[in-house]
Amino acid sequence: MTDSTIQTQSEERRQAESETATETATEREQCPECGGRLVSDAEHAETVCADCALVVDEGEIDRGPEWRAFDAAEKDEKSRVGAPTTNMMHDQGLSTNIGWQDKDAYGRSLSSRQRQKMQRLRKWNERFRTRDSKERNLKQALGEIDRMASALGLPDNVRETSSVIYRRALEEDLLPGRSIEGVATASLYAAARQAGTPRSLDEISAVSRVEKDEVARTYRYVIRELGLEVQPADPESYVPRFASELELSDETERRARSLLSTAKESGAHSGKSPVGLAAAAVYAAALLTNEKVTQNEVGEVASISEVTIRNRYKELLEAEEGAPA
Repeated sequence: MTDSTIQTQSEERRQAESETATETATEREQCPECGGRLVSDAEHAETVCADCALVVDEGEIDRGPEWRAFDAAEKDEKSRVGAPTTNMMHDQGLSTNIGWQDKDAYGRSLSSRQRQKMQRLRKWNERFRTRDSKERNLKQALGEIDRMASALGLPDNVRETSSVIYRRALEEDLLPGRSIEGVATASLYAAARQAGTPRSLDEISAVSRVEKDEVARTYRYVIRELGLEVQPADPESYVPRFASELELSDETERRARSLLSTAKESGAHSGKSPVGLAAAAVYAAALLTNEKVTQNEVGEVASISEVTIRNRYKELLEAEEGAPA
């Protein structure tokens, strides 16, 4: 067989493959029933015929973004790659991390020389991530906020808000003369109250590294200097958590809310601690619904004394009796 014959056969084979591919592409573009034009319906993940509405293919993968843009500027703004940025990290999550495992991409252990090299890279990477005192301050404070929020069971939105408050305090130079832990605790306390998931000052102080008086003093200073709008804590916002920790029924929780609503209408709540009122309302509601709970148990959950509960629950019951029918 000569070279010209082989070349001719190769050309014929390529031509046949090309014709087959063209026919296949034509079949994909045309409806197998009526020969009409096929269109892709991204909303229903289907390929349908524009003429007879035959569904040719379904369950297609949508490879586009999950967001919508109505102009080029909005498209550029929403376009993104990688993990989302977050204020809970001092560098907003934009830097890279070198893993602590001394293994390669296939899970094999590194040699001693490679391990030493990776250790040096980790050290320099950490130094470059916190190049000045401000970044080191921010890293320590945000780590402290994350630790306390985890201990208190606060959601991510509270952590984000407290991180923003601390960043503002740092930018406006409010930290000189105050500890990092104190300002971080005050930021978390303010964020929890703004988000409607408040924690008492005693609960915040229990997980903080600073004393209760310093937390209260720093909190007042921060909200005054930053102009934060923090509404007074609502006693009813504490009721669901107390009732849940004491394993009380929904009826008791509703009764406690009713007692607090009546106290607000009569003005009996004025000048009283919202935590003490909430704890007393839960205790009084448990008595009214015949659920067994002691003042000591309620006091431990709310971090207040039994004397406060006794005084407040009597006031709540008196307000309930004096309310108009």
